[in-house]
Amino acid sequence: METILQITAATRELYIKFLNDISLEDLGKIPTGFNNNIWWNIAHVAVTQQLLVYGLSGLEPHMSKSFIDTYRKGTAPVNAPTLEDIGLLKAALKELIVRTKEDYHKGLFSSYTPYLTSAGVTLNNVSDAMAFNLVHEGIHIGSIIALKKALKG
Repeated sequence: METILQITAATRELYIKFLNDISLEDLGKIPTGFNNNIWWNIAHVAVTQQLLVYGLSGLEPHMSKSFIDTYRKGTAPVNAPTLEDIGLLKAALKELIVRTKEDYHKGLFSSYTPYLTSAGVTLNNVSDAMAFNLVHEGIHIGSIIALKKALKG
């Protein structure tokens, strides 16, 4: 689990780099042929990790219900991000993984509701969830790279 948490932290740094390097305008643009934007992809991965790890463990996620409802699976971009939104998400991307590691070491994830992902993989415990989460975050890095290319024309 330590390796998974370390890789997740490194992946989150890449998401933070995207938020730092891409203009506010481009973060919120939906290019032709796409159904979401870079901002949505980054917010979505933060929400998904919380739902897979905390939600399915019977614990409260460390994000607001409104944020979760806006960026969970099956949603689409509603509003363009503000500078304040970006600052909050950058902090959350780091803090949520630190908190997950702390909570894991405290043994808080002792129960877990098995979950069949849309990829056909059943998650049976928090270790499965964090491993699958890396795959999910990798998919969205690919989506962001495609969105960046589309925005450049």
